[in-house]
Amino acid sequence: MTRAPRRRVLVLSGALLVLIAALLVGILVGPAGLTVRGVLLELLDALPFVDVDSGLSTRQQAILWNIRMPRVVLGALVGAMLAIAGAAYQGVFRNPLADPYLLGVSSGAGLGATLAIALGGVLGMAGVPVAAFVGGLLAVAATYALGRTAGGARSEVVIILAGVAVAAFANAAQTFALQLSDDSLRQVYTWLLGRLATDGWSDVVVVLPYVAIAAAVVLLHRRTLDVMGVGDVEAASLGVHPARVRLVLVCVATLGTAAVVSVSGLIGFVGIVVPHAVRLLVGPGHRMLLPLSLMAGAAFLVLADVVARTVMSPAELPIGVVTAAIGAPFFLLVLRRSRGGL
Repeated sequence: MTRAPRRRVLVLSGALLVLIAALLVGILVGPAGLTVRGVLLELLDALPFVDVDSGLSTRQQAILWNIRMPRVVLGALVGAMLAIAGAAYQGVFRNPLADPYLLGVSSGAGLGATLAIALGGVLGMAGVPVAAFVGGLLAVAATYALGRTAGGARSEVVIILAGVAVAAFANAAQTFALQLSDDSLRQVYTWLLGRLATDGWSDVVVVLPYVAIAAAVVLLHRRTLDVMGVGDVEAASLGVHPARVRLVLVCVATLGTAAVVSVSGLIGFVGIVVPHAVRLLVGPGHRMLLPLSLMAGAAFLVLADVVARTVMSPAELPIGVVTAAIGAPFFLLVLRRSRGGL
């Protein structure tokens, strides 16, 4: 094995170890007092043909499998999807400030969730994830249709501007809906600030197929994204169809993002912070950037959730507040570094 592949294997192995460590921290930290030995033995006991006594009580086992594990796994899925979607958006639009909310997905999902909460008597809280999912997809469809109508040689710039316009419209509609239903304000803002509270494994089962498909498609285009980095004309001369690739990646990244946002609420800055942090470590090549962003995003959000549920214990801080506290200064740093290229 040559030096470059060996380095890639070492970096990916290190990222995997960091992710595993973050998952263990997420499982262990909490008031129930689970031990490292007990958790590891319980996880080992879950493997086929393995029978060991973890020493955990029935109550501790219930906490591990029905509360801690679903929340940690959901946090990993949400963080991984937001991070790899952010890296994909930055690649296809060649814009370092692009993130999963660029095309209006957050505003559309927020409007959908607000309408579902305001119409609680009709839809109930069970309809919030569905409404958020539909709202996010409709917003992105409107963005892309508007961008394609305007067209032009710089289609990626036009689509970004269309996303800003659609987001502004959705935000205005959301504000109007809130004014009509003051009693829903608390529920709406709780959702908008993000949360990873789960009722068992149901949310994980819902989002897992979307995340798996979206992440797989993005990873399969990692070499194509490197080619597109030289520009649409040059990429077309090398046999790449930039418009087609951009449409495919935007659709799958948005589909995955809308799915995770529908169950987690709006968790901002992950799609900016994680890809840029990874890019500073390994460079801009998407062969390493995308898989590392996937693992780093999962670890980042799991650890952010640990902070959210412990810093004000027994109360819980919205996880969106934690990611914003980290992401806002980082966003300003990125903006400062990128001002010459925007």
